[in-house]
Amino acid sequence: MKIAIVGSGYVGLVTGTCFAEVGIDVVCVDIDQKKIENLKKGVVPIYEPGLEEMLRRNMQKGRLSFTTVITEALTDAEVIFIAVGTPPGEDGSADLKYVLAVAHECGRHMNDYLLVVTKSTVPVGTAAIVKNAIQEELGKRNASIPLDIASNPEFLKEGAAIEDFLKPDRIVIGLDSPRAEEIMKKLYKPFTLNGHPIIFMDITSAEMTKYAANSMLATKISFMNDIANLCEIVGADINMVRKGIGSDTRIGPKFIYPGIGYGGSCFPKDVQALVRTAHEFGYELRVLKAVEAVNKDQKLVLFNKIMKYFKGNLNDRTIALWGLSFKPHTDDMREAPSVAIIKKLLEAGATVRVYDPVAMSEAKHHLGESITYCGDQYEALIDGDALAMVTEWPEFKFPNFSVMKKLMKTPAVFDGRNIYDRAEMKRNGFDYFCIGIDTTK
Repeated sequence: MKIAIVGSGYVGLVTGTCFAEVGIDVVCVDIDQKKIENLKKGVVPIYEPGLEEMLRRNMQKGRLSFTTVITEALTDAEVIFIAVGTPPGEDGSADLKYVLAVAHECGRHMNDYLLVVTKSTVPVGTAAIVKNAIQEELGKRNASIPLDIASNPEFLKEGAAIEDFLKPDRIVIGLDSPRAEEIMKKLYKPFTLNGHPIIFMDITSAEMTKYAANSMLATKISFMNDIANLCEIVGADINMVRKGIGSDTRIGPKFIYPGIGYGGSCFPKDVQALVRTAHEFGYELRVLKAVEAVNKDQKLVLFNKIMKYFKGNLNDRTIALWGLSFKPHTDDMREAPSVAIIKKLLEAGATVRVYDPVAMSEAKHHLGESITYCGDQYEALIDGDALAMVTEWPEFKFPNFSVMKKLMKTPAVFDGRNIYDRAEMKRNGFDYFCIGIDTTK
């Protein structure tokens, strides 16, 4: 079986590589010539644990190839996945120009039956627009070629994407034809042998499921951050509150950790897009609007704590940051809280020194040379007036406190992920501040 994947970004590469891993012939397409040249050499443009090794292995076995020419990918392909970007527009709506460009290319060049699957995160109703675009091109050719459309949203967690794809919680597929259903069952059979379910539904519901899932998780995060801020005011301990509510099976322990807001390529974009979709249909998603507002404010909670500690004056202060990516095990800096924090620190006159295990190169695209990039976490602390712990990489969880104190001018730690024990920090002589706990008590 041969399939084509159009778009060799995060979703496309993981999807194509994992399908190749189970023996499917996969051709990945991208218009970025340099990216394709690098991929042909086994150089992956993103950081995702296990991906590069798996990609190279399947290239060597001849199951995975890359091209910039879509006609090469379409030849003998029964299924084509659209996995291109859908960046948010100024109004928050998803930009479908890349998705539609692929649809038009399919209509121009397909010669046999084709199942076109949207893997990109797209608004409700996109599948119908894609089908119309393909049929428009077929009409120009006076070609009568059968096709089906399906929606197969991805639910990959950055940093654990390979495991998520190979052992999914569930596979959601929206379609409207028996032929498409049989093809998708065959395609995903290797991933369902251990009982992982395929949930078939109509296309519109599948498109909505992706947005609803990410928006629900974003809601849990913003809710806990809102409660954490209240805990600081009233004197409660958010860590205790989290354990208390997380033990309720109706709530569960996941996504209820307080912090400095969510980021990444999915949650911010998908919440905005769903809010925009609702608005276009004359309905206001009031809860999600509040989720967005809380998250925007939460990204600056750590900066506000630092400002308060230094009595509103950061001139000539050096602030160290540990962690730049929006979460551990990825180099993704999109909507990362670190960017918002660093920009405010610089505006306030501070000097900023940073370290991240994998995101340093990516950070330069967002922050340029306005900050100092350090070789390790301790170098970032040299002559530091404070440490902001921003991303909870494992290597930051058990630092050498003695070394830290020797390097820093002021032993002040602002923990945006609550990974340290405040009693231990106090014993080691640090002024310690975290999220959702009044540390002045």
